[in-house]
Amino acid sequence: MNARWTVEPGRPATLEAPDLSGVEEAVAWLESTHTELLAGLREHGAVYLRGLPVHSVEAFAQVRDLLVPRRTPYREKATPRSDFGGGVYSSTDLPAAQPIRPHNENSYTLTFPGLLLFGCLSAPEQGGATPVTDCRSVLRNLPPHLVERMRTHGWLLKRAYSEHLSVDWQSAFGTDFPAEAERYCQENLISWTWREDGGLSTRQLRPGIVRHPETGEEVWFNHLAFWNEWSLEEEVREALVEELGHDGLPFNTAFGNGLPLTREELGTVNAAYEAATVRRPWEPGDLMLVDNVLSAHGRDPFFGDRRILVAMGDPLALADCRPTVEPAADAPCPIPEAVTSHD
Repeated sequence: MNARWTVEPGRPATLEAPDLSGVEEAVAWLESTHTELLAGLREHGAVYLRGLPVHSVEAFAQVRDLLVPRRTPYREKATPRSDFGGGVYSSTDLPAAQPIRPHNENSYTLTFPGLLLFGCLSAPEQGGATPVTDCRSVLRNLPPHLVERMRTHGWLLKRAYSEHLSVDWQSAFGTDFPAEAERYCQENLISWTWREDGGLSTRQLRPGIVRHPETGEEVWFNHLAFWNEWSLEEEVREALVEELGHDGLPFNTAFGNGLPLTREELGTVNAAYEAATVRRPWEPGDLMLVDNVLSAHGRDPFFGDRRILVAMGDPLALADCRPTVEPAADAPCPIPEAVTSHD
């Protein structure tokens, strides 16, 4: 059974399956093309697999066991997901109208998944693609001053856990016991503060540029733009800042020296992401294998029933990705209030 590759502008590299009668034949075909599939993944950062008979959680898990045999738990949760058991989740349960910006899964943790596998059980009537972004291209296309700032200082993530505005700390850390959440933070270089309302606020300094442990290629790897306050809709941002202050926002980011990202710089980063992004509409049975270091992923808004599964695996230690900045529990100075431009 031969592999048929399609590489088109604006589309992820696609491997089309022959006619297969069931998931057992699909697994056999994937085994026969596994070497070629991994080579394509390293070249393109993501590979779309079209025409597979994968129409249930159980079938998806069988394919996952071949393509992503080593599982990675979902750490420091940030968005709601349905857990189908066996390391299979919904891709996200956020509202259909809400787009999700490009991001590398768990870029803020000390161990993160090296591979992601997405699978389509039900395709929406409109929209709903899972775009993928080449992080090598993002790094190449960003202005040198932003790259140098990230290379030298890394980035700072500040979170205020809340059951109303984001996820609560119990869901994020998988425990109801404050001492266990504190232990996780201490072991994973996260500073923490308990608020008077019983909520938890955290800070963590992370590198934003790393190298792929196998190819050695340097990539832009972070949530700097994704969780920056300028990424919020303007009316929402103004209301939250007025009510909570900058320190009370569910998420905020800055460069590791405390220098904030301006609105204009956010636009520059987003433009670099968009220029490096490709997408393909989902069809039932489709899979997409994503190298989580080489590629970021997101979600387009959609209309209709969309059921996309995800599994995470091939865990990587940040230390093995030659970060340009050592992770730490906090930055040298706090995040200043947002500004629209630098002097």
